[in-house]
Amino acid sequence: MTELSESHDDPFAPHLAALVVLDDRGVVVGWNRRAQELLGHPDTAVIGRPALEVLVDPPDLPAVTEAAAKCRRAGGWAGVLTLRHRDGQLVELGLRAHELSRGDRGREWFLAGAPAGDVLEWQRDRAVLDGLYRQCPIGLVVHGPDQRILRVNRAIERFSGVPAADFRGLSTGRLLLADDARKAVDRVRQVMQTGRPLVYSEQFVRLEQDPARERVALVSSFRMEDPSGRVLGVAEMIEDITERHRAQRRLALLDQVGSRIGTTLDVAETARELAEVMVPHLADHASVDLLQAVTRGEEPTRAVAGPVVRLGTCSVGAQQPGPPHPEGHPVEFGPDTPQAGCLAEGRPLLEPVLPPDWVSAAGRQGAQAPDLGAHSLIVVPLAARGLVLGVMTLWRSRRPDAFETDDLTLAQELASRAAVAIDNARRFTQQQQTAFTLQSSLLPRTVPDQSAVEVALRYLPASAGPGLGGDWFDVIPLSGARVALVVGDVVGRGIHAAATMGRLRTAVHTLASLDLEPDEVLSRLDDLVNLLAAEHEAVGERPLGEQVVGATCLYAVYDPVSGRCSVARAGHPPPVVTAPDGQVAVLDLPAGPPLGLGGLPFETRDIELAEGSLLCLYTNGIIGERHIDADAGLTKLCAALARPAGALERTCQAVIDALVPSRPSDDVVLLIARTRMLPPADVASWRLPPEPASAGRARTLISAKLTEWGLEHLAFTTELIASELVTNVYRYAGGPATLRLIREQCLVCEVSDTSHTSPHLRHARTTDEGGRGLFLVAQMTERWGTRYTREGKTVWTEQPLTGTPV
Repeated sequence: MTELSESHDDPFAPHLAALVVLDDRGVVVGWNRRAQELLGHPDTAVIGRPALEVLVDPPDLPAVTEAAAKCRRAGGWAGVLTLRHRDGQLVELGLRAHELSRGDRGREWFLAGAPAGDVLEWQRDRAVLDGLYRQCPIGLVVHGPDQRILRVNRAIERFSGVPAADFRGLSTGRLLLADDARKAVDRVRQVMQTGRPLVYSEQFVRLEQDPARERVALVSSFRMEDPSGRVLGVAEMIEDITERHRAQRRLALLDQVGSRIGTTLDVAETARELAEVMVPHLADHASVDLLQAVTRGEEPTRAVAGPVVRLGTCSVGAQQPGPPHPEGHPVEFGPDTPQAGCLAEGRPLLEPVLPPDWVSAAGRQGAQAPDLGAHSLIVVPLAARGLVLGVMTLWRSRRPDAFETDDLTLAQELASRAAVAIDNARRFTQQQQTAFTLQSSLLPRTVPDQSAVEVALRYLPASAGPGLGGDWFDVIPLSGARVALVVGDVVGRGIHAAATMGRLRTAVHTLASLDLEPDEVLSRLDDLVNLLAAEHEAVGERPLGEQVVGATCLYAVYDPVSGRCSVARAGHPPPVVTAPDGQVAVLDLPAGPPLGLGGLPFETRDIELAEGSLLCLYTNGIIGERHIDADAGLTKLCAALARPAGALERTCQAVIDALVPSRPSDDVVLLIARTRMLPPADVASWRLPPEPASAGRARTLISAKLTEWGLEHLAFTTELIASELVTNVYRYAGGPATLRLIREQCLVCEVSDTSHTSPHLRHARTTDEGGRGLFLVAQMTERWGTRYTREGKTVWTEQPLTGTPV
C-alpha cells in the first residue's frame, strides 16, 4: 500500500479521508465510516454492488468512465469527480486512486476521497510551501533546535552562490564572516529562547568565500512549534536589499550634501565639508584640491591643470594616515597623474582595481595618494558654469569592495552640487575682496598728525554678516589747532554701503574744511543724503539693500586751547567720556534723526573736557547686536572705560576684548581720544580797537612774542600777514579785532572780528589801488582760510616753524 501523508492538514490522511476499495470489476469491497458520512450510504448498502451503479449519476458517467480508463492505464489517478449522494444530491470529491496488487487474487483499487474544497485548499497550501522552497525570491532558512540548518530554499542558493544541499547540517552563520556570523547566531538564539519574532532586522551578509562583496539582508525570524508546543526550530525569511540599501545610502549622502555643504560662503570651509561628507559613506580617504585662482576668489582659466591648493582632507580611523599634503598646502600634480588629466579635460576617472605597484609607479601617481594600500580610485572634477574649479579624489583601502560605476555617478553628482557651493563662495570672496579694496581705499590709512588729542582706534569688519558694512571714522585737523572726530554708520552691507560711506566721508572732509559748526555739518550731510536718494528715485534705482537713507553720524570738534568740545549726532549712539579721575559718563546729547530722514533739526552741545579726559566714539557693533538691549551694552562699555589700562592702545584693546566677540556680526568702529591742552605759554591773544594804528600795534606785539618764542625768522612774514588782516578789519568790519598767535606744530596767526563777510582772494589789475593783500597772505603762508562763529568770523593762517613758507 502506497504511504500516505501523516499531516493533520492533509485531507487524504487515513483518519480524515473517505476510503473505498474496488475490485478489478469496479465492485465495492471496502467502505469506511468517513465514506458513509460524505455520500450517505452505509457499508451494507454499497459493498458488493458496482460503484458506477451506486455512486455515479448517469450524466456524469462519461467523465467517470474516462477517469477509470486513465487509472487502469497509469496504475493510479488523482482528480475531482462528481458523485451522487444517497439522497440524490451531487457531491464534488477530490479523489486519489492507487492500484493494489493481491497476487493470485488479481488487482484491487484503493480510493481516498475528500471534499473538493478541502482538497483545493490543501493543494494551495502545498503549492505555497513548494513555492517558498523553489520559486520564492525571498530566502528561507530553517534552523533546528540545535541551531543547525535543516533546509534552505533556492533564493538562498542564488543569494549566496552556495548549493542548497550544502547548507544542510551547517551551524548557523557558518559561511559568514565572524562579525556577521555572531549577529546571526545571537538573533536565532534570541528567537528560539523567547518565542518573540523579529521583523525586518537588517543584517550585513559577507561570505567567507567572497569577503569583498558586501550584501545587506532584511531578516524576519519566528519560532516553529508543533501542536503540543514543542519547539521545532526557527524559520527566517531573508530578503536581499543590497541595492535598496545602497540607494538609500546614496540618497542620504545626497541629503547630507544639501544640508552640510555650502553652510558658509567660505571656499576652504566648503572644501573641507565636501571631504568630510565623503568619508566613510563613500570612500576611506578623500581630498579636495582647488585651483589657486579659485582660493583667491578669481575665475579660473579653462583647461588649467594647476597649481592647486589642498583645502579638504579626511580619512577613516584616528590612526589612519590621510592623504599627503596637509590642508592649505600647494600641490603639484604630475602631467600623467589622473588629477592633472581630470583638471585639464574635465572628465571623471574610475579605476576599480589599482595595480599593486600603482602607488609607487613613477609618473603615474607620485605622492598624490595615501600610501595606505589603496586598491580603488575615483577622480572627479569640481565644475560649475562650465569652468573646472578643482578636483576631488576618493580612495578605498579599508573597505574591501571596489568602486563601481554607480559610485562614480554618485561622486559626480555630489561633486557637481559641491562645485556650485564652492563657486558661490568663490564669487562671494571676489565680491568681498572688491568691497574690502574699495573700503580700504575710502577709509583713512593713518591718523593725521595733530596736537589736540592722542588717538587710538580699532576697525573690525563683520565676519558673520554678508558683505561689508558702511561704518567709518575720521580724524580731521582743523584750523586753530582744533581737531574734528567723526564716526558714522551707513545702514546695509556690501559694496553699495561702502560706496555710500565713501561719499559721506568725502562730504564730511569738505564740510570740515569750511569750519562749520557740528550741527551745520550734519544738516549739510542730511541734504546730501536726500539728494542722493532723489537721484536714485529719478532713475528708478531703489532696490532693497541699496537705499542711501539710514546713515547715522556723530561729529565732534575739540579745541585744545579752550578745552571745549562741541558735539552733535544724527541718530548715532552717544559718546562716552572718562574723566582723569576715572569717572565715566554718557554725554546727554539730543539724538537727532538719522541722515536722510529729515524733519528735525540737529543740535550742538558744548562741553568742557579736562586735560587727559577720554572721549570714546563708537558704532553699534561695540554695544551689541540689534537684538541685544543697547542700554546693557552701553553699561558694559562704561564699565570697561572706568578701568583705563594706562596706555591708550591698551585701553582700546581692553574695550574690544570685553565687548566684541571673536566673530562679530556687525562692523565695529572704536575711536578713543585722550584730550590735550596747549600750554598757556604757547598761546597769545590781544584785542585791538578799530583804528588805523591797530595794524602797527599788531606788528609790535607779534615781533615781541616771536622773539620770546625764538621764532625771529618768522617775524617779518607774520607782521605782514597780521598787518594786512587787521587793516581789512578796520576797513570792512567796522569793529574791534582779536589777534591770536598759537605755537604748536606750526605757527598759527588768527584775526577775528564781528563781521560775517568773507574775504576773497583775487588777482588785482595793474591800475587797481588795492586787492593785493590776501594774495600776499596766500603766498607767504602754507595754508589759510576763514571760519565762522556765532559772533562773527576768523581769518587764520599757518606757517611752518622751520624753513620757508611754500
